Amino acid sequence: MIKSIHDFKNVFFIGIAGVGMSAIAQYLAGVDKKVSGSDRYFKNGDYNETREKLEAEGIHCFLQNGDGITNETDLVVVSTAIEDTVFEVQKAKQLNIPIIRRSQLLALIAKSKKTIAVGGTSGKSTTSAMLYQILVQAGLQPSIISGAGLTGIIKEGKIGNAKVGAGEWLVIEADESDGSIVQYEPEIGLLLNIDKDHQEIDELMNIFGIFRNNSRQFIVNQSNNLAKQLSQDIKNDFSSDESSGASYIATGFVQQGFNIRFTINKVPFSLNCIGKHNMENALAAVAVAGKLGVDMQTCAAALKSYEGIYRRNQVLGCKNGVWVIDDYAHNPVKCAAAIAACQPVAGKVIAWFQPHGYGPTRFLRNDFVKEIAAVLRPQDEIWMSEIFYAGGTAVKDISAADLINDIKALGKNAYFVENRNNFIESIRLHLTENMVLLLMGARDPSLESFAKEVFERL
Repeated sequence: MIKSIHDFKNVFFIGIAGVGMSAIAQYLAGVDKKVSGSDRYFKNGDYNETREKLEAEGIHCFLQNGDGITNETDLVVVSTAIEDTVFEVQKAKQLNIPIIRRSQLLALIAKSKKTIAVGGTSGKSTTSAMLYQILVQAGLQPSIISGAGLTGIIKEGKIGNAKVGAGEWLVIEADESDGSIVQYEPEIGLLLNIDKDHQEIDELMNIFGIFRNNSRQFIVNQSNNLAKQLSQDIKNDFSSDESSGASYIATGFVQQGFNIRFTINKVPFSLNCIGKHNMENALAAVAVAGKLGVDMQTCAAALKSYEGIYRRNQVLGCKNGVWVIDDYAHNPVKCAAAIAACQPVAGKVIAWFQPHGYGPTRFLRNDFVKEIAAVLRPQDEIWMSEIFYAGGTAVKDISAADLINDIKALGKNAYFVENRNNFIESIRLHLTENMVLLLMGARDPSLESFAKEVFERL
């Protein structure tokens, strides 16, 4: 029975290339565990960047054929995407090797450190990265396990989604999408927001309520109508409303191009990123840092050099007067926020979105239509390609074209291009100087290469 991270030495990950799995694998390698893993994306003769970077960390990578699981393996880790029918799972069972979910292992890691768990339906990765940078600046030598690569860590030649520090604090993302957030018992729980995403609001309120009760200290965003209902003590909280009574207040938001400025408790902050949502993310990070005794000036200095994270408002460049921005936005509120963040940059925004999963798209159809239609200016456009299908059983009774037709019926400029490979040619006549081309989507591992291809073909 595995009850702590001290109960195993040799650990094997099935599906190690996934962002959540690779982060934990790197963390464990950094605390002297013997780590190995396999992935269906690893193939003989094919270069794989994730594999290369994992092996550079001393993590032995295998094809997904069972060779990596032996009698010396103490523990096998699987993600929610790995089914019991997978051969490696069957082999682990035959060898009587304990098998646990990724989220269970992260909960065990969290218990081994003083942990800050960042929760909410939007902004977890960005806020985690901002908080990590503040704690580094403050000399606290934190660790991080993130859902996205931090640019500063990527520059070191790493995947960027994990790092082990010598200090006592660990920053993690607490994911509500699979309900695993209820497993964590952090020193500090942070709730950024609650908006309809993977579950109905009632279910989300229940999940985040358990998260609050499991946290020794709890900090919430008083500017989010649902999150503020779960506040433990408003003196712990943050808000962009001066009359809220929260201890940390952000005001005076201004965006000029790719820079935002605002004040927190009258101390000026300047960040090289876009969008009012990033002011809220920064405010949340500052509120948590304050609990650890970090002063406001240190926070401001740290965030002034914040370099961002992978595929969150990631600027690929400007060509022929068109800025191309790649973003992980995938739920209605995130998509609307990403579009709004681009509007101060240029006179026109063309946004492209690839929904993922037929069930989630069906569940969120009306919310996508409402949020995206509301944010579009008369000159802006929304384009969608067909829903990304990752395999498995799914009822394919909805299309991205249905969302586009709904948005078009509201008088907005909305277009469907079924095959994304035809996107660039389809929008040629819509391109102008002084505009942003925003590419949005998640889960599909080829989105990064698609974005680069779009930029090259402009």
